[in-house]
Amino acid sequence: MGLRQRGAAPTRQPAEWTPELLAKVEWRRKAADEPFRGVATPSGPRPGLFPLTGTGADTTGIRRAAENYLAALSPKELSEGRFPIDDVSWRHWANGARYFLRHGLCLEDLDDTRRHLALDLVRESLSAAGYAQVVDLMHLNLTIGELRGETDLLNEWLYWFSVYGDPEKGRPFGWQLDGHHVNVNCVLVGDHMVLTPSFLGAEPVTAESGKYAGTTVFRREEALGQELFAGLAAGQRERAVIADELPPDLFVGAFRDNYELNYEGLPFAAMTIEQRAAARELISRYTSRANPYHARVHLDEVLAHEPDTHFAWIGDPEGVFYYRIHSPVLLIEFEHQAGVMFDNDIPTRRHIHTVVRTPNGNDYGADLLRQHHERHHSRRTET
Repeated sequence: MGLRQRGAAPTRQPAEWTPELLAKVEWRRKAADEPFRGVATPSGPRPGLFPLTGTGADTTGIRRAAENYLAALSPKELSEGRFPIDDVSWRHWANGARYFLRHGLCLEDLDDTRRHLALDLVRESLSAAGYAQVVDLMHLNLTIGELRGETDLLNEWLYWFSVYGDPEKGRPFGWQLDGHHVNVNCVLVGDHMVLTPSFLGAEPVTAESGKYAGTTVFRREEALGQELFAGLAAGQRERAVIADELPPDLFVGAFRDNYELNYEGLPFAAMTIEQRAAARELISRYTSRANPYHARVHLDEVLAHEPDTHFAWIGDPEGVFYYRIHSPVLLIEFEHQAGVMFDNDIPTRRHIHTVVRTPNGNDYGADLLRQHHERHHSRRTET
C-alpha cells in the first residue's frame, strides 16, 4: 500500500482559486447558510428533549481558561479568532485536509504561550482520555506529513481555533477546534455543555515511525462495536444489518447539519440485558470524551431514551465495517474508509472516521441557546 501522489491533498489556501475549487466552496457555504434545524427524521425535530435546567456542573475552570486565552491575544488576533455566539462560522468546520472556509487562529501561527492557552481550554473541557485522543489525532496528522514529506502541509499544529460568545459571568460561550480529522465544537449554556458536532478520524490509525511512533487510536471504538455485533443472535443480526455495502462516507459528516435520517437497525429494546450493557459501554466510549461531570450528565440523558435507541450495522465484523447508534439525543457513526493519503481504493482498518451528533436540534447547543434567549427576553446578539 503506497502513498498517493505528493500534493494530492493540499491544506493551505490555494495559490489559484479555480472554478472547480470555487464551486466546492460555494456548495459548502450554501449548506451552512441553510436555516439550522438539526439532524432529524423526515418528520422533523422532536421538541422538548433538552430542558434548560441546572446540571450542577462547575464550569469555572473552563470559563477561566477561555478568559486567559482571550486575554493573551492581540487586538488583531481577537478580531480574527473570536466570534458572536450565533456566528455562521460554527457550521464551516470540515474534516478534510483541504483549505475550505477555515477561520479563527491557526495554532501553527501562535507562539508557544498562546498555543498552550488554547489547548488549556480544550483540556479543561474534555476528560483526560478525550483530550489525549484529540492530541493523538493531531500527532498522527504530523505522521502522515512525515510519510509524504509534506510536514509544511500536514502537521500537529495545522488546526484552527475559534472562541464564540462571552465566557464571563456565566454567559453562553464555546470554542471550536477545526482541521484535518479533528473537528470539535464545544458550547456552554449555563452549566450545560454540548460537545457536538465532533468529528474525529485518522489515516493512518497507528504511527509506525516518526516523531510519534507507537501512537494508536480508535482500536477500542473498533473492538467494542465489533464485539456488540458479534454478540447478537442470528435473528438480531438480521435486524441490525441495514445494507450490504459500506456507504462512501458517514451520513452526518461536515455540512450535513440538517440531514434527514430514519431510525434503522436493532432497537435496544430487542437486546438482552448483557447486550444492552455492551451497547452502553460502547456509547460511554464516545460520551466520556467530555469532562467527567458533563460526561455523566450526558450518558444519563442518553440512557433515559434507551428504549428509543437503535444499533445499525454494515460490513464484516472480521474485516471492515460501519456502525451507528441512533437515539433521540445522540447519534454516533463509525466507519472504516478507503485511502485518501494512501492509494488503497477499498476500505481498510488503516483509515477510520467517527462522528458524534446531538440530533433534534441541539448540535452547537442550538436548542439550549434558543431557550436561553427566550428566557432572558433578549433579541440582541451576544458577543
